Amino acid sequence: MSLEGSVSVQLGDCSPRGSRQQWRRSSVTALGGGEAEAETADFAVGTADGTVLALDSDGTERWRTPGEEMAVALAEDDTSLAVGTRGDRGRVRLLDSSGDERWAYDTASDLGGPAKDTLFWYPFVVDALAGEDRIYAAARRYERDSDRPDGDQRVWRSAVYAFDPDGEVRWRYETDASPIALSLEDGRLAVAYNRCGGDHDRGLVVLDAESGTPVADWDPGTAGERRVGDVSLAGGDLAAASHGDYRGYLLGEVDADGGAERWATDLGVERAVGDETLYAYPNHVLLAGDAAVFVTGNTFPEEGREAEGRHPNEHTIAAFSREEGERLWSASVGGFACEVVSSGERIAVPCAQHFRDRDAEAHGLRVFDAREGLVREIGAEGVVSSAALSDGRVAFVEEPVEYHDEGEVRGEYRVRVEQI
Repeated sequence: MSLEGSVSVQLGDCSPRGSRQQWRRSSVTALGGGEAEAETADFAVGTADGTVLALDSDGTERWRTPGEEMAVALAEDDTSLAVGTRGDRGRVRLLDSSGDERWAYDTASDLGGPAKDTLFWYPFVVDALAGEDRIYAAARRYERDSDRPDGDQRVWRSAVYAFDPDGEVRWRYETDASPIALSLEDGRLAVAYNRCGGDHDRGLVVLDAESGTPVADWDPGTAGERRVGDVSLAGGDLAAASHGDYRGYLLGEVDADGGAERWATDLGVERAVGDETLYAYPNHVLLAGDAAVFVTGNTFPEEGREAEGRHPNEHTIAAFSREEGERLWSASVGGFACEVVSSGERIAVPCAQHFRDRDAEAHGLRVFDAREGLVREIGAEGVVSSAALSDGRVAFVEEPVEYHDEGEVRGEYRVRVEQI
């Protein structure tokens, strides 16, 4: 379908984000390419009130399905759409190609309900993927345990699931760590854990996708609960963004003995800036073509939480050759990257403001080529929170934002589609 210019579709009411990030509450994914390709919409959008809608790239709505919890993760297979939510129940829903619900599963039945009625404490389906005949999802729940001998401590309960087409749980892999991302290839499911504060102390676990049996694991080997911020599995390689030592890793074939570290690169490692020692978390990684691409987040000081300076690699995207780890290019992404998505060698990075600087110029979407760098920048009044690429187009969700010291609402709650 041809598309001229840009398309904008309103998504209803949504409270503005604040100066700091307010966690994920919207999602978008590309559709099509399955058995019913000619009758399939181009994109699906999950909204903060739980509604899921399917749109053509010209903004025509194919269907919409109501929900009760924020639709924060979407994954499409040939004939259906998996929806992960954040709320009292932390649901995994499966919708058919018309938007009708086939089944739903409450992860709170395994992980427990929220200890407090606030967003951060809700059961949260952090990621979902569609395999050939199965849906995979990772969910977590957080609380604080003041009864432990070591005092008021963060406690996580989590599970990775494999669902059969009828909604039956084929297997469940449970830990007391916090999963953050999944990646699937050739019968292997890689799980990244960004916080390991309990008995589970491996930042990366590879599961057999058929049985859920662990077949390999890897960890940056650092002290503290911070471990792996993201994982990408492609072409037999596995890339990890380490929250433990702020580096990016490329692992070769991962087996029962772990993963052979082919190379590692400094990304947000500690730097002396003025009188401060600063670092930045590598939050995202993608294997795209023959490149490994990493994106860093906000600056933090070695001591405390507030930093005067900025790490030189803050909010940076950097691409490296998968074979040797040679840097191909790097660029600023302008602000905090809410996620990173790819299609082939195209990479889209939706951005929000820096939570300290609150510069609205950072809002927008940047599109990169894995080998060449920046392709296009698209500005936005509001925060761009989610994106999807398909057939020369990008769809992204813009959310309104209100900085605490201004009292002005910027942007609208809408999905936009642009050619790239």
